[in-house]
Amino acid sequence: MTRFVYNTASTLNGFLADDEDSLSWLFSVPGAAEAEDGMAHFLAGVGAFVMGATTYRWVLDNDERENEGSWAAAYGELPCFVVTHRALPTPAGGKVRFVSGAVDTWVADVEREAGEKDVWLVGGGDLVGQFDDVGRLDEIRVSLAPALLASGRPLLPRTIGSDRLRLTTVKQEGQFAELSYRVSRPV
Repeated sequence: MTRFVYNTASTLNGFLADDEDSLSWLFSVPGAAEAEDGMAHFLAGVGAFVMGATTYRWVLDNDERENEGSWAAAYGELPCFVVTHRALPTPAGGKVRFVSGAVDTWVADVEREAGEKDVWLVGGGDLVGQFDDVGRLDEIRVSLAPALLASGRPLLPRTIGSDRLRLTTVKQEGQFAELSYRVSRPV
């Protein structure tokens, strides 16, 4: 059965990105590259992934521009759904589909593309919250980095009580602490 998994990194005080939507804080953490190595195992179980337009633009602007072909190298033919209301470029070799509107109007297409594998909810946090709003958030995996920001984009700008979260794994990846929580459906 397809699961929807939010897998991301966060500062200790719960920010994904700074006020300018930058992840530069993340890549300055010593050992970040080694922690990134665990993503290959995670991606092997992913059949499709979803991200918002801001996250997508950041990936294109910071990865693809600096390392042409990096999208194809990182994600291959893995289907990517980008939630946006504007025209955006598609990276060479990328299997990118642009969607808009309420999550429940296109989530079945994402699930169909993923097949029996997981769907990686890349972010941002508000988009992931919309998946939870329609009962389609099954797991939160957050790698806490030894960094603090005074402000920025929150991990998940929704209230999800402890009655809905069950800790399933804790592990150390370099300087990061990876926590995984099973998320039960809202009642």
